[in-house]
Amino acid sequence: MIDLKQYGYIQTEPIPDGLIPGRVTEHRGSQYTVVTERGEVTAELKGSFYHSARTRDDFPCVGDFVLAQYNDSGSSLIAGLLPRRTKFSRADFSGHGAGFVKTVLEQVVAANFDFVFIVTSLNRDFKVSRITRYLTQAWQSGGQPVVILTKADLVEDYDTPVSDVQKASPGVPVHAVSVHTGFGLAALDEYLLSGKTVVLLGMSGVGKSSLLNALMGRSVMTVKAIREDDSRGRHTTTHRQLFMLPPISGASSGAMVIDTPGMRELGLFGASEGISAGFADVEEIFARCRFSDCRHQTEPGCAVLAALADGSLPQEHWACYLAQRRENKFADDKAGYMRDKQEWSKSISKFSKQLKKNGGK
Repeated sequence: MIDLKQYGYIQTEPIPDGLIPGRVTEHRGSQYTVVTERGEVTAELKGSFYHSARTRDDFPCVGDFVLAQYNDSGSSLIAGLLPRRTKFSRADFSGHGAGFVKTVLEQVVAANFDFVFIVTSLNRDFKVSRITRYLTQAWQSGGQPVVILTKADLVEDYDTPVSDVQKASPGVPVHAVSVHTGFGLAALDEYLLSGKTVVLLGMSGVGKSSLLNALMGRSVMTVKAIREDDSRGRHTTTHRQLFMLPPISGASSGAMVIDTPGMRELGLFGASEGISAGFADVEEIFARCRFSDCRHQTEPGCAVLAALADGSLPQEHWACYLAQRRENKFADDKAGYMRDKQEWSKSISKFSKQLKKNGGK
């Protein structure tokens, strides 16, 4: 018997007869791996999922706690999705073509984690602006963001980029590490506690797989070399998977890590709260404007324009804030339109079926 408490499960409601709780540890296509009190099982979605799900958000992802119909002689069935404590989402821009995007959908990357490790390497592809995008979505997720700057052994000065990230994201822990030498890894023990879950996020080639291998104490992910011409990597992780860390040290015993495929671009989705949290220093300035409806463009008494003029608000920080607000509004507007359109289509279909049932009367 497996104690699901080790996997972070806390029962908050009665379990229906015939079902058992479990946690999704891997997802490949239509197949899920779920750890339950009876062991690890392979599972598929019950048919009712496809009829009741309104969006892709309603389908399980790695880290989710689910209710399963256990089958000891074949695939079990996932019959229900338990409430999520946290979730990391990105915008999935589908239908690119002719200069426009047809749909914007929410793609849930991972769920029920405590810490979000935003991993980036200290090479030529290092960009603070990219880190702030991940931070925005991390704040929105409900987890605690932590920035991990890898490959510290390959640069002469890692203090400057650490300082740059700290200035752009006050209050967020920032750690420079080297998997090759072991430098800085001990500082991560404070997050790798029993029953806690960490999700690794970042672009390809930033060292997520190498970091996971170091934490696991063995090679569980293949590591590929980056391209030397632009410091960018090739995809190593091809699917999402949850790993239980072995008792290498007292601190890391029982912690879980969710590894995710690298993301070339992170599309913001439903990130209004995350933007406000990540740019709290910017939005605090708004209260000092003379007019409550100030657009921060040419209005007299604008505190933002004054802060930009005296340098207390860096131009690039303000530009980043505006860019994220614009992108998030576009994604929300497009997603809202698609949801309304889908609901309208469903209501028309339901009405048509009812009309046929009544003989067209």
